[in-house]
Amino acid sequence: MRRPSAALPALAVLSLLMAACGTPVDTAQPIATTPAAPPAPPAPPPVPAPVASEQVTVTGSAIRQKSSAYGRPSPTLIYGGPFIAPGADKFPDAQANKAVLVAEQPVSTFSSDVDTASYAFVRRQLNGGRMPPAAAVRVEEMVNYFPYAYPRLATRAQPFALTTEVMPSPWQRENQLLHIAVRGFDLQAAARPPLNVVLLVDVSGSMGPPDRLPLLKQGFRLLADGLRPQDRVAIVTYASGTAVALEPTTGQDKQKIIDAIDALGAGGSTAGSEGLQRAYALAERHFDKGAVNRILLATDGDFNVGITDPRELEKFVADKRKSGVYLSILGVGSGNLNDALIQRLTQSGNGNAAYIDSLLEARKALGEELGSTMFPIANDVKMQVEFNPARVAAYRLIGYETRMLSRQDFKDDKVDAGDMGAGHTVTAIYEITPAAAAGNLVDPLRYGAGKQPAPAPAFASKSDELCFVRVRYKLPGESNSRLVEQPVRAGSARSALAAAPLDQRFAVAVAAFGQRLRGEPQVADYSYADIADLANGARGADTEGYRAEFVRLVRLTESLGKAGQAGQP
Repeated sequence: MRRPSAALPALAVLSLLMAACGTPVDTAQPIATTPAAPPAPPAPPPVPAPVASEQVTVTGSAIRQKSSAYGRPSPTLIYGGPFIAPGADKFPDAQANKAVLVAEQPVSTFSSDVDTASYAFVRRQLNGGRMPPAAAVRVEEMVNYFPYAYPRLATRAQPFALTTEVMPSPWQRENQLLHIAVRGFDLQAAARPPLNVVLLVDVSGSMGPPDRLPLLKQGFRLLADGLRPQDRVAIVTYASGTAVALEPTTGQDKQKIIDAIDALGAGGSTAGSEGLQRAYALAERHFDKGAVNRILLATDGDFNVGITDPRELEKFVADKRKSGVYLSILGVGSGNLNDALIQRLTQSGNGNAAYIDSLLEARKALGEELGSTMFPIANDVKMQVEFNPARVAAYRLIGYETRMLSRQDFKDDKVDAGDMGAGHTVTAIYEITPAAAAGNLVDPLRYGAGKQPAPAPAFASKSDELCFVRVRYKLPGESNSRLVEQPVRAGSARSALAAAPLDQRFAVAVAAFGQRLRGEPQVADYSYADIADLANGARGADTEGYRAEFVRLVRLTESLGKAGQAGQP
């Protein structure tokens, strides 16, 4: 990690001042060092030199969108750009899951998760030459970032298909990996209901840098471009106070929407709770039973005016979701990103969280994946796996630490859980230790119960099962859950990892990378080079290049390690 510099470089100071004034900053152009002498303006407030912060420069090509779809120039967007990271990012505090003995706890229960914010944040940090904080790495969000061609449903009688694969673990020779995949059906564009969306935009002073509000405005233009005539969008802003920047406007009037987006500027404190209240009020006033009613909050997560207690905000959002208005959040920026609050609010608001680190990511979140993120097909999706003690000695769920549920929560329809949108995929991976290796885990009990009772006749027919997978869900608008069940046979296990399908192997590579970034001991001997080779061999068609980018990211991390910045490669 680089030591703090004694003073800000001139370019960084200029970038900050121009961004605060709403002026696009193009660091790719030369800056005159001998300007003309205009009348002396009032002295600007002093910019303090970083004391406990670092000067961070994110490398990468400048992305310039010279004209929009409406024939007007758009502000130049610098990918990442120079910024000051005061180190105040907040992430959920959750310890990695440990191996659990099946004899003591045979059932594992968790909520589904389709968020992708962690991967984009990790990518930004690594591209900037910095290792991400371990708490910022949520393995399930990294795995679920990528599109997978899991089997589709033959019918819409249930909203998703469930498939499983068992394969050898690449980092622990005696263990196996259980891969669980859920894929929702996709709605054709003509079948999608209308959108009734309120963009709730943080325009406080912290949103001024190019990687925050200016970047979001670029993404919102893409969102506007994809609107249909039957869709409606409103814009509410909040800083020291709140304002309605755009009353509900149909997709027929794209230019009016674009004009409202272009007029957004940053300044002031962060009255986030007041903004939420006003956005919900606007969404409820124009609620449409036949439409998807959703608030899309864009922020760095820094609420410092009004309700600031995360528990009160969480309760407010949880109460409001009962009205049928859901909440999704786009996080931006680095240095004061309140990812912990963003996670709590989206989980309470039946929504999902994404992190926007570039125009390409904005295109993915607000363009390519608009159908899956905006149109729910299943609510309160819970997953439960019961392991057979005759076959499995121990299991470890990789990731999902912030989504764990108790066993009784599975059947309790009052317990909130994750939601799935049209075309979404959810991946979960367990590392399992076969029963034959139980002696390697723990010593036998001195005061144990002795011999196990003979299996009941009903169990004999299930002796070839490794485990039994259950998924509960509610259809949108329903209050009673439905159940999907499927056994996993021991005989279905692949004899070699190379025999597993491409998607499953690639997901395993991403899971290994996330664990390695978190410093989890299970993958300590599985190198970044091993991970890159596994991922590279499972890239498949890779139409959008996401998998190739991942391989490059793993190799970049390996290089950082060799440079002494990422531990041992």
